[in-house]
Amino acid sequence: MKNTLIATALVCLAANAAFADGHRSAAPEGAQAYIVSPADGAVVTNPVTIVFGLEGMGVAPANVEVDNTGHHHLLINTDPATLDMDSGLPATDQIVHFGGGQTQVTKELPAGTHNLQLLLGNWSHVPHDPPVMSEVITITVE
Repeated sequence: MKNTLIATALVCLAANAAFADGHRSAAPEGAQAYIVSPADGAVVTNPVTIVFGLEGMGVAPANVEVDNTGHHHLLINTDPATLDMDSGLPATDQIVHFGGGQTQVTKELPAGTHNLQLLLGNWSHVPHDPPVMSEVITITVE
């Protein structure tokens, strides 16, 4: 029994590693994420509501593998060039996951200027190929 549990655990670990690393889903041509609001250059107060948009694809929760879908990740003051696009995106204060398929968030941000960008992840949090991301917007929180 103990050997069976160990073998099962190893199979699960291997499966998790396989889906979280290197499984980039193809993005349909023309697919685009965008930030509906706030507008680029907006001066806002807390809490800040950020509304996500997506064109040419659908939204599906994490761990639900459906072609031409994904879920949003909000990059806050994060350059996507610093991310490993072949691995699952880490969850941090600057890379906020919306694995439930959410299309907006109301969030407290520190006072100051912030760059915001959306990056779509597939069912295993890995960016699509090519990446589906929004333009960067800059907001100022008073």
